[in-house]
Amino acid sequence: MSKRNAFFAALCALALCPVARAETTVIHAGTLIAVPGQEPLKARSIIVKDGRITEVRLGFAPAPAGGRIVDLRTQFVLPGLIDCHVHILSELGPKRKLEATEDSEPFTALRGAQYALKTLRAGFTTVRDVGERSDAIFALKRAIKEGFVAGPRLLVAGSTITPTGGHAQTYGYRPEINALFASTGVCDGVDACKRAVRLQISRGADVIKLVSTGGVLSDIQAGVDQQFDDDELAAIVKTAHKLGRKVAAHAHGAGGVNAALRAGVDSIEHGSYLDGASISLFRQRGAYLVPTVIAGVTAANFARTGTFMSEAQKAKALQVGPLIQDALRRAYAGGVKIAFGTDSGVSAHGDNAKEFSLMVGAGMPPGEAIKAATVNAADLLGLSGEIGTIEAGKSADIIAVAQDPLRDVKALERMRFVMRAGQIHLGP
Repeated sequence: MSKRNAFFAALCALALCPVARAETTVIHAGTLIAVPGQEPLKARSIIVKDGRITEVRLGFAPAPAGGRIVDLRTQFVLPGLIDCHVHILSELGPKRKLEATEDSEPFTALRGAQYALKTLRAGFTTVRDVGERSDAIFALKRAIKEGFVAGPRLLVAGSTITPTGGHAQTYGYRPEINALFASTGVCDGVDACKRAVRLQISRGADVIKLVSTGGVLSDIQAGVDQQFDDDELAAIVKTAHKLGRKVAAHAHGAGGVNAALRAGVDSIEHGSYLDGASISLFRQRGAYLVPTVIAGVTAANFARTGTFMSEAQKAKALQVGPLIQDALRRAYAGGVKIAFGTDSGVSAHGDNAKEFSLMVGAGMPPGEAIKAATVNAADLLGLSGEIGTIEAGKSADIIAVAQDPLRDVKALERMRFVMRAGQIHLGP
């Protein structure tokens, strides 16, 4: 026997053998919303092995030898939820500006891990982070993927692609301090914008995020309509698509919404001033709207009651924030595809599910809001074969709540059980 084999044999003799033992988990689901948008199923068993769903069986199956039962017979069981728009490393508040100057990248990553855990325990097993200047986002993604820390499956954009003087840059400090926060996503002109896209992908970006318009929280009086020229938008989208990445466009003003849609983006984030032409373009292009209603509500509330926002930020928050829910109402009524997103980081991490009641308030039935956070979101992220439904072969991302979310969507704010890739993070 070799020294290596002898070493492992000794470990095994001490019950320390580092060999993963595949355990089968059988989840007894009283009511199963396996494919949101379809009728719920009663009395089903979900068989989970090696982090994946191997079978969905009628009735309550017994545990196999060496396996375990998770009893959710009184619960409503759904696929893990998906948030297509978060900023997982930070959270809006009076300390945010100071944190940007004081906190190291390692500390930023650790804080992001805390926010990631809150998000996971709220039932969101996959999130898309659409813009972080810090390299900490790539470290956090890897740590979650490799199991060092608990968090949702994380897709990241890296630095946001933005023109000089545009949204998603740092303002409000002395010029030399602002320069310390220079983003690798700033570009002007077609060639520079192509280069900025390629740079984010070289850093590890899963998706490209661009700002088609000004933004509410950038501390600059630059409005909220189109910022990139049409040829720059086209170059960004073409380059990203050529390299196999989808493009999410931050856009408030209708001019910027429509320009981004004409350029071929895959989703519009916010869409506050979208108009009839926008709705036609959405439908022609097959793009998604990611509405982030809770971000508009949160920003407007901070503008009215907080003391940390600049006058420029307050004015934009009070003007734009209240419009997002009505934009969603018009988009949904017009047949636009909707994918769930919150802009958490503006609102508090872990409060993601509060977006559901705002979506219902915009005229979406609860089942359609849930579909937006599962089936539709998985489609937007290009992960329909992996997540979004509870079916054999997919990742075991499974949640449960005590009340029927199809009757009261606020039930999703009271999570009882969370499993991601076969590991339980909340519940029995």
